Amino acid sequence: MRHVFTGVLAVAVVALSVAILTTPEREVEASSETYRQLNLFGDVFAKVREDYVEEVDDAKLIEAAINGMLASLDPHSSYLNPKNYKGMKVQTRGKFGGLGIEVTMENGLVKVVAPIDDTPAAAAGVQAGDYITHLDGEPVLGLSLSDAVEKMRGLVDTDIAITIRRKGVKEPVELVITRATITVQSVRGRLEDDDILYVRISSFTQQTDSGLRKTIKRLTEEAGGDYKGLIIDLRNNPGGLLDQAIAVSDAFLTKGEIVSTRGRDPKDSQRYNATADDVVNGKPIVVMINGGSASASEIVAGALQDHRRAVVIGTKSFGKGSVQTIVPLQGNGAMRMTTARYYTPSGISIQAKGIEPDIEVKQARLEVLETGSRRSEADLRNHLENGNAADDKKEGEKSENSQEIEDYQLLRAKDLLKGVSLFAKKAFN
Repeated sequence: MRHVFTGVLAVAVVALSVAILTTPEREVEASSETYRQLNLFGDVFAKVREDYVEEVDDAKLIEAAINGMLASLDPHSSYLNPKNYKGMKVQTRGKFGGLGIEVTMENGLVKVVAPIDDTPAAAAGVQAGDYITHLDGEPVLGLSLSDAVEKMRGLVDTDIAITIRRKGVKEPVELVITRATITVQSVRGRLEDDDILYVRISSFTQQTDSGLRKTIKRLTEEAGGDYKGLIIDLRNNPGGLLDQAIAVSDAFLTKGEIVSTRGRDPKDSQRYNATADDVVNGKPIVVMINGGSASASEIVAGALQDHRRAVVIGTKSFGKGSVQTIVPLQGNGAMRMTTARYYTPSGISIQAKGIEPDIEVKQARLEVLETGSRRSEADLRNHLENGNAADDKKEGEKSENSQEIEDYQLLRAKDLLKGVSLFAKKAFN
């Protein structure tokens, strides 16, 4: 349901007066109380205009009042002035200016949901879960989320100093980041070990579904049409457009519900179902998530997990299970308001709970060590040869240099796909 607010108190008063004449006694009482509260707001507004120590701008006062009202509802509802609204529309198209981080507001501070791949913030080392406490030395506490975002945006090639509080780090982390034009290529892919498709989805923009299908087609051709399975990397994916999350889920599901949204009015509930289309033709899928996977990425992980179409590995996701509707307002601004919760196909809301992975794999650095002086049968004097010349090379002659594996979660995902593929082959042989 779309709501259009005029922002004129006189209209609100007239509407309330009509409601008072046409509603039952209890509703009349409630409406009268609302009328008194609006009068209180009018009194405060007039007093500030007349007696505040400095002259104030009426438009700014009204905007601040709207901001306060929406911000008091939840961390994701806010007012978008014309500048921020224009920036939001540009961002969902996949190109915008700034640092390259998705943020929310928590306890008066800006919390990083996730840095976007290949952006100044990611290069500077900003991490999911960081709390931004200061911008250019000025405290964030007291700012609205839209105000903080506006301060982080600016001219390309200009610097901004940010102060971060990070879990497990005692001292504040000071960073200087150079703003840039952020062009989000939301889908990237490559072949792993020549026979595993790896697709990284960094956010859900208008190009995500088409980009996913093109990437899978390209990788399938590179693999010669035969591969073990697909890894979908949703780690540090802050979300984005709901319709793109539905489309990505639909790419791998042939039937059943993908997600449902339920608002305050049961009549506004919506269900989104899959169509008969699987772009990987039933090949096994592993989905990777972590604490930076939020919103739309949780929809995809939850849908594929509930339908047992994919194995979800990693760590628990962020837990943003709410839907925001953008309502354009007069004056070229808009309001972002939470209008519904979304539910996975099994009917579970992940709001403030998150998606629990099927297999928990915490990120770690795995180091493969040399075997040292450990002896084997091949090291014994006069040992019996294997009989196959190709296998007679001593194990000790093989290269055993120490090697550090950077992405342990990805390693586990590949091992899982290889195991599933091997099991499937044996089952059919």
